Amino acid sequence: MKTKNLNFVWTFAMIFAVLFFTGCAGPKLYSVYMYYDAQQAAIPENLKSNIKPDEMVIAVAELTDSRKIDDTLVIGRVIETDGMQTLVFPKTLQATKTVSSGIKHYLRKAGYKVNEKLEQWNLKEEAIPRDNARMLIGGTIEELDIICRRSLLTNSYTSNIKLNIIFADMVKGKIVYSTTVESSYAREHVLFSENILGEQADIILADAIEKLFEDKVVMQKIKEAIAQ
Repeated sequence: MKTKNLNFVWTFAMIFAVLFFTGCAGPKLYSVYMYYDAQQAAIPENLKSNIKPDEMVIAVAELTDSRKIDDTLVIGRVIETDGMQTLVFPKTLQATKTVSSGIKHYLRKAGYKVNEKLEQWNLKEEAIPRDNARMLIGGTIEELDIICRRSLLTNSYTSNIKLNIIFADMVKGKIVYSTTVESSYAREHVLFSENILGEQADIILADAIEKLFEDKVVMQKIKEAIAQ
């Protein structure tokens, strides 16, 4: 009888230890998918391309991350109920590539031919790369933060993004326009999951990219590049 009791205590202790170190200790980080689905975008009629796809080439440069943080792979934080903060990272591509790829997807949906590769550009006029494209789009990520504050009853999600986007004429080797777009979103949810964190990132990314191309000056500069 004593042996059975000892075995039970030992088993219970082992289960408790496993639960403690794998569950109660919590994850060391969260990772989320961040993606822009351009198929859902409503392209403005005056932005849509009416030329043959092989006649106009736009190049997109990988954005520069200018956020003042120690690790630019971080895209957010989860503030646990005990006040501890757990960092949020992208699951696949880093933010600079994700935003740049989102811009490419949008332009393709609008009917433009976009170079497959992401250019590398330091945003200086004298360093505009030489390629077969007519327009180059680059810029910086000024802000990007996906935050969840957890509590016993509900979870508060807030997210924001700020992009500085620069347009350059690759034929003339000149910067022709720069603009800033911002987006933010907040919601309360009884559940917590990495998927909800990812949805927050998707929403602000989509909103920022679509705002960018609603700018009438952006449309004008693209049309001017086409006319060359």
